[in-house]
Amino acid sequence: MPATKFCPGPISRRGFLEIGSTAFAALGLSNMLRLKAEAAAAVGADSDTSVIFVWLPGGPPHQETFDLKPEAPLEYRGEFRPIPTTVPGLDICEHLPLLAKVAHKYSIIRSVAHGFADHGGGHKKFLTGRNPNEPSGFVNDHPMVGSMVAKMRESKNVGMPNYICGTDGGRQNIDTFSFGSAYLPPTTHPFTFWGDPNDSKFEVQNLSVSKSIETRLDDRVTLLDGIDKLRKDTDRFGAMASLDEFNKKALELLTSNKCRDAFDITKESAETRDRYGRHVYGQRALLARRLAEAGASFVTVTMENPCPGKEFPFGVTYNWDSHAVNCHMFTDLLMKLPMLDQSVAALVHDLYDRGLDKKVMLIVTGEFGRTPRINSTIGSQTKVMQPGRDHWPQAMSILVSGGGLKTGVVVGSTNSKAEHPKDRPLEPNDLWATMFQHLGIDTEHAFPDHQGRPMPILATGTPISELI
Repeated sequence: MPATKFCPGPISRRGFLEIGSTAFAALGLSNMLRLKAEAAAAVGADSDTSVIFVWLPGGPPHQETFDLKPEAPLEYRGEFRPIPTTVPGLDICEHLPLLAKVAHKYSIIRSVAHGFADHGGGHKKFLTGRNPNEPSGFVNDHPMVGSMVAKMRESKNVGMPNYICGTDGGRQNIDTFSFGSAYLPPTTHPFTFWGDPNDSKFEVQNLSVSKSIETRLDDRVTLLDGIDKLRKDTDRFGAMASLDEFNKKALELLTSNKCRDAFDITKESAETRDRYGRHVYGQRALLARRLAEAGASFVTVTMENPCPGKEFPFGVTYNWDSHAVNCHMFTDLLMKLPMLDQSVAALVHDLYDRGLDKKVMLIVTGEFGRTPRINSTIGSQTKVMQPGRDHWPQAMSILVSGGGLKTGVVVGSTNSKAEHPKDRPLEPNDLWATMFQHLGIDTEHAFPDHQGRPMPILATGTPISELI
């Protein structure tokens, strides 16, 4: 087959995307025929819906973000003050002023709780909707919701991966955050990119090859070398059993101008990029909007390291795990919250300004909240006494927007010290039931597990009526 069948025209060196690596796996011709057949299949009336999932690993403190308790004793309420928003009665943290101005375009859920206080157990419980077999560790017993979406949308073909994840370099393994597919096939793993999209050298590693072979796709030896390298890479990640399907998906990316364009953040205006923030949180959020708008069904972006490639400022830690031993919690939040504020507020703006508020549902959360009482200890890096909060799954706050949901709504509340739900107690599965309803996916649909037992998408949970 001529090389032009695989590469529709030259690729600009200005763009960061290049044809190659995983895409070289797309040379199975039988897969092309099946791809055409599948593309003709109907994928459902709701297939043009998407989710952007902003994941804040470590668990941000609900008391310093969306559930402040200014009347609580000092050791509970902390240093930050609430400010009013565009929604009467909804106050949020003073360090989220941009989000305060768009509160009428999102809702806050304050009463979600679960029982797993370890990061591993918390990730697995929150992201899969089921109690894990082990309360620690990050290898899933059940699929992450993104993998379930990918499986249910596997016949959808719009030239975009159905499940995409953007994260920090070195954090791209699916077991870093319990993003694994468990008993679903590896083809439901996220298509992962990593690094800082604000970096001029940023590229999507899973689609790149060396410059020396970029323009020699008709060189058969080069192609075979590329395929051999890919097979080794694939084997290392345990995906050889699904290589045939993997080939097909890679071909879709290789031949998709839409995919290349969606990943090319340089197509955005300087004004838009500035509005999101010229930092890793902002540019990753902007890229998520581009990917969802182009048709990706489930886009996860993690927001962890606030200063990639740089030394952490005094008192700042890597993610949202604000133990006193890790960071000075208030110093740490003074760096992270303005970045989160700018990026999420811009994302909310864009969902509505670009007419995406029915198509795209936005979810912003970590795996749990933080302890009601502040404690202090000597920091492992700072060597000075500093305040922090520990893990607390008994209460947390979640921001949701778009998806055709009601906005300006506060669902549930916690007691006076933000210890536990006071009214409308919810579980993570209620959030996921709401999300699956937006996607038009039946949560009673079952997948066979490793023993062949039928496992429904969600065993519990109902859509949150206040948002519907």
